[in-house]
Amino acid sequence: MKTRIIPFLVLLIALASCRKEPQKPNLGDWKVVLHIKDGKELPFLVEWQEESHWVIKNAEERIDITDIEWNGDSITISHPVFEGVFRGTYSPNKVTGSFIKPSLDRVVPFEMTLTDADRFVVEQQPSQDVSGNWEMLFSAHSPEDRYIAKGIFRQEGDRVVGTIRTTTGDYRYLDGVMDGNTLRLSTFDGAHAFLFEAEVKDTLLFGHFYSGNHWKEPFSATLNPTYELPDENSLTYLKEGYDRFNFSFPDTEGQQISLSDERFKDKVVVVQVMGTWCPNCLEETQYYTEYLKNNPSEDLEFVSLAFEYASTEEKALRGINRLKEAVGVPYPILLAQFGTSSKQKANEKLPMLNHVLSYPTTIFIDKKGEVRKIHTGFNGKATGEKYTQFTEEFEGFLTQLLNE
Repeated sequence: MKTRIIPFLVLLIALASCRKEPQKPNLGDWKVVLHIKDGKELPFLVEWQEESHWVIKNAEERIDITDIEWNGDSITISHPVFEGVFRGTYSPNKVTGSFIKPSLDRVVPFEMTLTDADRFVVEQQPSQDVSGNWEMLFSAHSPEDRYIAKGIFRQEGDRVVGTIRTTTGDYRYLDGVMDGNTLRLSTFDGAHAFLFEAEVKDTLLFGHFYSGNHWKEPFSATLNPTYELPDENSLTYLKEGYDRFNFSFPDTEGQQISLSDERFKDKVVVVQVMGTWCPNCLEETQYYTEYLKNNPSEDLEFVSLAFEYASTEEKALRGINRLKEAVGVPYPILLAQFGTSSKQKANEKLPMLNHVLSYPTTIFIDKKGEVRKIHTGFNGKATGEKYTQFTEEFEGFLTQLLNE
């Protein structure tokens, strides 16, 4: 009996050793399509440069993704900071699965194909040109959701790029087309997937904005070369009865940090209200980190207050440490809240502010401990001149405070 079993085991081992691993996806240009509400497709482009190196392409933006794991014919693709992951099965020319954000219980089906096809299919020559500044209004008939924005678009042929600014930040690098009289723009920044579709009638736009497969809202716009949003430095302020800003939250080591600590005494302090899930916060954090690297000063301290939607403290701290490691953040990021990114809850944690309108929000405190300015939102590189204006204003104002 034993002599029969041994040859059989040898045969099984030999067969297992001859079994080939599935062929990894081919390198090159790929198109990703997320399947969202109303049967819509939200596309974006990537380049698979190496087996574990993915590059997301939105207009001029490039986002490197190097956290790619393989298990048989399964694949997991993760952003270095944000918790959203692509999970699916692969073949040399195709990957299918879901984009998942566990803490928010959101799942979006996707299909990824090896192709040099454009982001959007264009069926008609453009009959409109949307280049210019647009005065925008979202959710006009819903007082709770209603907000204003400014669209900034550039069109060459049927290609359209640009961004949309709001009072709380921008919608990143938008990339798309004009197909006949239909405008289509999309972006994927590693955390958020946005699609804007609108019909264009001369100087008017009417359409819908989709965020993943969980949100849809109407918007309209009017071409307006002189339109500008309210001043970002006037939207958030100390409430009457408060003459100081303060906080007391734990850092990633569990040590309680307060603005009254000795480390902040007689120094200029920049307090960033943010979340590790927020792309605008990430870009602002990258800028602050670079600024400190180039402008070290013993009279200057930065500190961030993180409001995290991660369901547990452990997951929230993991997200903070992931951000600090990926960006090289040299200043403390404190855990102000976990389990929700609700701005109402943030208001309760920071009662001296009239409201927390935006992530991020930056509070500038002088050497005497007085709040000198509060800047709401962040205009990233996608906004072009507005980003340059922000950096010049930021650096000039800090120089002023440091010289006092």
